[in-house]
Amino acid sequence: MQPTIKLIPNRKFIGFSSKMSFATHNPFILWNKFMPRLKEIKNRIGNELYSSEVYPPNFFDAYNPNALFQKWAAVEVSNFNEIPEGIKTLSVQEGLYAIFIYKGTNEGAASFYNQIFWDWLPSSGYDLDARPHFAVMGSNYKKDDPNSEEEIWIPIKSR
Repeated sequence: MQPTIKLIPNRKFIGFSSKMSFATHNPFILWNKFMPRLKEIKNRIGNELYSSEVYPPNFFDAYNPNALFQKWAAVEVSNFNEIPEGIKTLSVQEGLYAIFIYKGTNEGAASFYNQIFWDWLPSSGYDLDARPHFAVMGSNYKKDDPNSEEEIWIPIKSR
């Protein structure tokens, strides 16, 4: 498991968000609400979809499946000048990300994330940074297909 390390500039996203926990995790509600509104977004960058999590400080200090975080269904935009009514904004500050390629269905994702957080991260020379996490669903993403691929972006900073 060897990620690509990339410094990204400030980025802008718009979409829908909701508070949830791992115990109540149901991103499909967000996507079902967001996807019919996609055609309203005029300043979209690329065709990728972004499933994002914004975790509160110290979220990863002790695992609690009932701890709340903010889940997003979003797309990247060039600016916030034209935001369709009811859609929210998410600004992401410049910083380093470790980018992993996940191949498989949703059933295997938890194990993949465990490898990132419990195997790769402790020996990587990096710590988690307090910025949004992303799953980037591009042209190789195919829902419920074992050959589906998505990029997992983990915010990091040097130790």
